[in-house]
Amino acid sequence: MKNKVKGATLGAAVGVGVALVGIPAGIWALGFTAAGIAAGSVAAKMMSAVAIANSGAVPAGSAVAVLQSVGAAGFSLGAKIGLTSTLGPLGAAAGAKLFKGQDKPGDKPK
Repeated sequence: MKNKVKGATLGAAVGVGVALVGIPAGIWALGFTAAGIAAGSVAAKMMSAVAIANSGAVPAGSAVAVLQSVGAAGFSLGAKIGLTSTLGPLGAAAGAKLFKGQDKPGDKPK
């Protein structure tokens, strides 16, 4: 039982970390930065494709526009709450599942 609790705790921490650090870091790595879209990046290619498809404009609410907004300003408080309240329990469930089993070497699982 102790391993399940430890696994759930660790999984929840990883889930929250992914929500608050991992996703924004991934968006930044794609090229959506506070200074704008980085030249030659995946974000630049995405923006080019969207602009070509929309006669030179990037529509508000499109994936490129939303990702650039997150890259420039970060997630809103509501988005942070939503992501952490989703990814935290998912991580806890995954951690409990991964770390189930024997409490101590030699103990028999129940």
